[in-house]
Amino acid sequence: MRQTKTVLLEAAFVALAGLVFALAANGLSSRGLRLSRNYFPGAGTGSVAAQPAANASGISSNAGSLNPLEGAVRRLQQRGLQLITSNEVVQLFNDLRYEQGVVLLVDARDDSHYQAGHIPGAWQFDHYRPDQYLPAVLPACMNAVKVVVYCNGGTCEDSEFAAIMLREAGEPRENLFVYAGGITEWTNRQPVETGARRSGALLKPRP
Repeated sequence: MRQTKTVLLEAAFVALAGLVFALAANGLSSRGLRLSRNYFPGAGTGSVAAQPAANASGISSNAGSLNPLEGAVRRLQQRGLQLITSNEVVQLFNDLRYEQGVVLLVDARDDSHYQAGHIPGAWQFDHYRPDQYLPAVLPACMNAVKVVVYCNGGTCEDSEFAAIMLREAGEPRENLFVYAGGITEWTNRQPVETGARRSGALLKPRP
């Protein structure tokens, strides 16, 4: 029993001496660990801090945490497109140049959605069918000083793809704008035209 006690005391002494030596060496070393630093943040909470994911272009994003408008703004920046606000679109719509064709609004949705209701006077350009729409809409865009493309708004990207196609077809990028709010935002305050362009069949804003 006495011999066991002696062995335990010697082991404790060796461990204590080793600890003191290790702390002294760590303090003197330029690469030593900072004992006050938390090297495992979030440990014990059962969760791991989310890190921004890099997309294919190498740009970090927290797309899941963005609201639809913020997501649209980020996409437009990455694609080299300009954003235009709802108030600016309303101003252009009431501008005399809109009636003269110097300012254009372009609806990037398919035929069924366009016929159901579009911004009055807007041209239709379904980018999935460029052969059907591009020959008519491109010359009109090339004669305009400002072209605003829209679709449903929010997470809808058809307006962005249509704007890119117009840009690649020769429309100057400085003249191209995307209305991120789209027809969904427009119908909250403004009338829509049903049927063909310039049909004159208008629906009042939603109550």
